[in-house]
Amino acid sequence: MNPRRKQRLTIALAALVLIGGAIGLMLYALNENIDLFYTPTEIIDGKNGQKPYVGQRLRIGGLVVPGSVSRDQESLAVIFKLIDTGPQVEVRFNGILPDLFREGQGIVATGTLTSPTTITADEVLAKHDEEYMPPELAEKLKGIKHVKPSEAEY
Repeated sequence: MNPRRKQRLTIALAALVLIGGAIGLMLYALNENIDLFYTPTEIIDGKNGQKPYVGQRLRIGGLVVPGSVSRDQESLAVIFKLIDTGPQVEVRFNGILPDLFREGQGIVATGTLTSPTTITADEVLAKHDEEYMPPELAEKLKGIKHVKPSEAEY
């Protein structure tokens, strides 16, 4: 092989290795920031044959189970249960809940799975519009009674 051709091959291989390394680092960084969306049933039974693992960051959406909200009198800690069509999942949150948060209301929480049925939430969002719901959640919640804000007790 002539020296010029060998030099070009070396440069091309070095460029491929650098580009491959850069792509690998980008994918690794993106993987750390991905929060997959689950429903309570998918957390218990798995989603596409895979259950989330303890310590995984995720988003969960469902309805707050009536009678399940427990507030600590000494702090801002709140514990409540979420349900879709099957099992319930407990959510623990320490902070100020949104004004629209109430029992029977649809919410989305972002946090970490701390046990197979418990999520420690960093953020809780209550849906704003009566008509909007993520398509995945709407499909799961067909047939479950939703408490409208006008019917909820304050």
